[in-house]
Amino acid sequence: MTCDPKMYEKYVAGIRASVDATASDHQATSSARPLARLPGLNQAAPNFRASTTHGPRSLEDYVGKWLILFSHPADFTPVCTTEFIAFARQANTFKKMNCELLGLSIDSTYSHIAWLRNIEEKFGVEVPFPIIDDLSMAVAHAYGMIQPGASDTSAVRATFIIDPDGLVRAMAYYPMTNGRSVVEFLRLLGALQMSDENKVATPEGWTTGEPVIVPPPATIGEARARKKLGYDYTDWYFSKMPAPETNVS
Repeated sequence: MTCDPKMYEKYVAGIRASVDATASDHQATSSARPLARLPGLNQAAPNFRASTTHGPRSLEDYVGKWLILFSHPADFTPVCTTEFIAFARQANTFKKMNCELLGLSIDSTYSHIAWLRNIEEKFGVEVPFPIIDDLSMAVAHAYGMIQPGASDTSAVRATFIIDPDGLVRAMAYYPMTNGRSVVEFLRLLGALQMSDENKVATPEGWTTGEPVIVPPPATIGEARARKKLGYDYTDWYFSKMPAPETNVS
């Protein structure tokens, strides 16, 4: 049995037309879907005024303090419950570091209150920090907490560390299926405070009390002199020193 060349050409043309139409539909759908806006590091955090479980809150209320603003997908969900328990248990440690905690989800204040009462009743943990009521999604959109690839109506697990001047210093995004490590945010907050106060950097996995990294020299003369300065010297660009005492700011 032979194949008619003209019929084959029509067959191939039909496949190409189908593929092109599918690609066009996908592109149109992708173009119509709004992209999440993300705040920039070392830029002013988006301002907000919102109702919370502790009354009205705005970003201005946290001037002079560090703030960890974090979102979760929904109240009465198991992964979020474990995260709130962990944040609550470390709340006093954050406070000693001059850092406040502020949660957010696209749920009402009434839902938040009911959930927090449930956590206290079922898990024996009182959550001492406020949670934003963001039914309008205004704060979530301002901070890029809505990721269309995950959900158009629920926030992902976004976390922002905002400094006393209101600048975004660090941010992390986790999927809905996997909980964050609260200990990591304690560690990162301590590292940021160490760097700010002492103009040093911190190595991978650094924790309080460990040696810090001395910034690399800026001139050839400084590079030649680096070995003589008493640091824990490995090479001209890589030196460590004991961690200075830090006054939390």
